[in-house]
Amino acid sequence: MPDDQRPPAPRSPADFPPPPPPAAASLRVVVADDNPVVRAGLTALLSGRADITVVAEAADGREAYEAARAHRPDVILLDVRMPGVDGIAALPYLVPLAPVVMLTYSRESEIVQEALRRGAGGYLVHGEFTADQLVTAVRDADRGRPHFTPTAAGALLAQLGDATANSDGPSPGVPSETLSQMQPSVAQSSSYRSRFQLSTREAEIMDLIASGMNNQDIAATCFISEKTVKNHINRIFAKLHSASRSEATAKWLGLG
Repeated sequence: MPDDQRPPAPRSPADFPPPPPPAAASLRVVVADDNPVVRAGLTALLSGRADITVVAEAADGREAYEAARAHRPDVILLDVRMPGVDGIAALPYLVPLAPVVMLTYSRESEIVQEALRRGAGGYLVHGEFTADQLVTAVRDADRGRPHFTPTAAGALLAQLGDATANSDGPSPGVPSETLSQMQPSVAQSSSYRSRFQLSTREAEIMDLIASGMNNQDIAATCFISEKTVKNHINRIFAKLHSASRSEATAKWLGLG
């Protein structure tokens, strides 16, 4: 048979290019916070990363539980203070579904300790982390590595110190594996707010704005007049180069 009529020789596996590697699965996140500005900012920040997808948002603990059951996320970001079912009350129901990282303004030591006792896998206080540090904390939560910002870490270390002084072991409210992993996470966290050059009073008022308070509530909380609040806000907006409360909040929280 002429050579040009012979069937082609069988090709070996080496003749074929290797298949492309499988695409990495996107990390699925539920964001729970009653402040819509914070939710929108977090969703925009996290969804901007190629390996993270925000699959649902929730305004309270009940919605967070329903979203977690429906979407089976890899990580849940959870605020503490929310109307209805708050974050602390929701924690025991969420922890069996996915790792939970508290992301909140609440920095009281007893709340930090209770969150850890109920199974939270990290505690981040607004204003004490950068956008990149938040993304790292979300990724590490999926791997079982907790992150704590300085205020939360300080509360836990203080509790550990008290427990050590009164007993031979760590506090029963803080898992030992959490304490053993805490220090590296603290080292990664730092405040970025100094770049805005707000005074102590302006920073306090900006925190209250970001938490959703109106001018009247801020005046009552700070024991100053509403006119003084407005003057502070005008200076704050100028320093943050913002034209609205939403824009200022997003920048203040590192979400802008």
